Amino acid sequence: MLDTIKPPKDLQEKLDWLQLIRSKSVGPITFYKLLERFGSAHEALKALRAKAIKNNQKDPIASRSSIDIELTRIKKFGAALIAYGEESYPPLLAQIPDAPPLLQVLGNAKFLKKRTVAIVGARNASANGINLAKELAQDLGKFGFLIVSGLARGIDTAAHQGAIQNGTIAAVAGGLDIIYPPENRSLYEAIIENGALISEMPLGSEPQAKHFPRRNRLVSGLSRGVVVIEASLKSGSMITARLAQEQGRETMAIPGSPLDPRSKGGNALIKQGATLVETAQDIVEALERPFDPPIRKTERNSKRKRPATEPSAPLLNIVTEKKTPVNAVDARLSVKELLGPSPVYVDDLLRQSQLSPTELNGILLEFELAGQIEWQAGNRVALIS
Repeated sequence: MLDTIKPPKDLQEKLDWLQLIRSKSVGPITFYKLLERFGSAHEALKALRAKAIKNNQKDPIASRSSIDIELTRIKKFGAALIAYGEESYPPLLAQIPDAPPLLQVLGNAKFLKKRTVAIVGARNASANGINLAKELAQDLGKFGFLIVSGLARGIDTAAHQGAIQNGTIAAVAGGLDIIYPPENRSLYEAIIENGALISEMPLGSEPQAKHFPRRNRLVSGLSRGVVVIEASLKSGSMITARLAQEQGRETMAIPGSPLDPRSKGGNALIKQGATLVETAQDIVEALERPFDPPIRKTERNSKRKRPATEPSAPLLNIVTEKKTPVNAVDARLSVKELLGPSPVYVDDLLRQSQLSPTELNGILLEFELAGQIEWQAGNRVALIS
């Protein structure tokens, strides 16, 4: 589907793109489906408004005045607004099914075109983990790799610090003008000088729990591979690793002591087939393997497919074919009723919901991005109360 998407031809069309992606219930996948269906963001906006009027619903379209204000703020802040398909758009990120239609970039956009590898890990990292992250980032820079991470405390911060001399990219969960965590202000400023910060969120957006899985897909999507250093089983780093696998990226992990909870995530990844690495040379050798495209088909009884970031129900019937196999509203309610605070196997959900793997995975990702569920070991999922 993304192969047919052309970048906006002028500023007016880019504003249409921004208005569409900022409209209620329009995520990246819905955005691209609307463009494919109606030919342009302008026509898609007209169709959504007409549908809302017909159904006596509240107008879902973001106001044009708010879009004009956002663009003015972006320019005043010194950031660039890069659209999917434009020359500066990160080439690897463009390959994932839910690539952001628009990215805000602060710093030097040339770094988005370099060879990249992500380093992620625990916020409460050990001293050894922090030192290792810095050392690996420095050494990978000497091999010509740019380091990508999420600017979080612990391993992320150490990776950026080790890489700053050669350049680094930070994907953030909130607006580019929100420095989070606040103690990373000096690092934030250093990345602007020798790297790039990226976000798909509007300026002024405070980071929220539901935003971090979306940020994690940017970290993995930007990268040729992901290295996990110290991660608990229930952590954002494990979400990043899972997304990396589903995007066809190389997944690597540093082994650790089974007595340290921070090692359980990395050790589990190795058991599941991730490459065990200890040095930058190990990482470089792993990245020399043939690069697989993002996984498009669900792998039976194994990792979750990278599902489409679908909109909420009211938009589905405007962007899909009439031969929709299942009612979207009923499907969400069905899955929600099957979930609870106790973890349940995805295979059981699949059997009891009678949905296809693609439909179920799409719903579960929606719930995950909304902060409603959490994934647990053994391909199990639980509702967050």
